[in-house]
Amino acid sequence: MAAALFGSAGSVRFWQAWTFLAVNLTAAICACAYFHRRNPALLERRLLKKETLIAQKFIMLIWRLLAGSSLVLAGYDHRIQWSRTVLKPVPVGLELLSLLFIAGGHVLFFRVLKANSFAASVIQVEASQPVVTSGPYGLVRHPMYLGFAIMTVFTPLALGSFIALPVSMLIVPILALRVLNEEKMLRRDLPGYVEYCRHTRWRLIPRVW
Repeated sequence: MAAALFGSAGSVRFWQAWTFLAVNLTAAICACAYFHRRNPALLERRLLKKETLIAQKFIMLIWRLLAGSSLVLAGYDHRIQWSRTVLKPVPVGLELLSLLFIAGGHVLFFRVLKANSFAASVIQVEASQPVVTSGPYGLVRHPMYLGFAIMTVFTPLALGSFIALPVSMLIVPILALRVLNEEKMLRRDLPGYVEYCRHTRWRLIPRVW
């Protein structure tokens, strides 16, 4: 992240990037420290397992390319003041508010991991894996992806870039594709998931989809 932002900006005089990195690094350190002590098996699922499904590998590749491109574009925007010239500057208040939304996305991500010890970074169903219905799973079926969507949409604004926002928002339909692909397997392989879907209607965004 730092290389993408400061490299494309051509300078470290980029306070939005520093605050953005601070929020993400603080959230990552706190979450890893907590689960290293309370649930190391969860960390292993998140950090060590690799995706095996071809469709999901492709989806994740597009996801990473878009996310990286958004950061680079935001850094380049800072260098040449593209948003300021073509559109208008992102208000400082909106930048700070976007940082709060990103922090909120991290909090949601943390709550998901606390509620679901089987929340791996790959799509899989393990032996004895239960259907989790408590916490954020009572709101939407894929609250972790909701957290990612929130962080994705507000990242360019936190970095002071309107220009990078359309690229970042392309990640949301990619998340939707991952959700649809994942639900096919969960409906097939996870006992009780079909019944859970009947009670929790919304996949990603409450009262929308």
